[in-house]
Amino acid sequence: MNNETKIKLFLVDDDALFLKSLEIEFMDNADFEIETFSTGELCVANLFKKPDVIILDYFLDGIEKDAMNGLETLDKIKAFNKDISVIVLSSQDKITVAVECMHHKATDYIVKSETAFLRLKKVITEVMTFKKMENQLKWYMERM
Repeated sequence: MNNETKIKLFLVDDDALFLKSLEIEFMDNADFEIETFSTGELCVANLFKKPDVIILDYFLDGIEKDAMNGLETLDKIKAFNKDISVIVLSSQDKITVAVECMHHKATDYIVKSETAFLRLKKVITEVMTFKKMENQLKWYMERM
């Protein structure tokens, strides 16, 4: 598959080991163009590369204590382009955290667990199917 048909995926997590394992999972089990970032600042600085989906850690404070957290990063992503799908991934399993992320316009919220990769893959498939349908509808409506 060429790069034009691959889903461009940004992975953002300050836990280097988890980030690498997630990258390997996606590389081994799906056809993505993947870029990884250890901070929200690095992710935001690379938004010009037009990712389709961003998987974003909630905390992001493991490397630099004054680094942007996940919600700040999410807000900057949405300010840059509201149509980028952002899935927040976190070890926080509190409903209030999930609701807060959704209020900041996250596409979904997934708790880090043994099944997180499968859930991420499912959500990405749903997101891309929706975007394809949306583009087809837009194309059709422009021709009427």
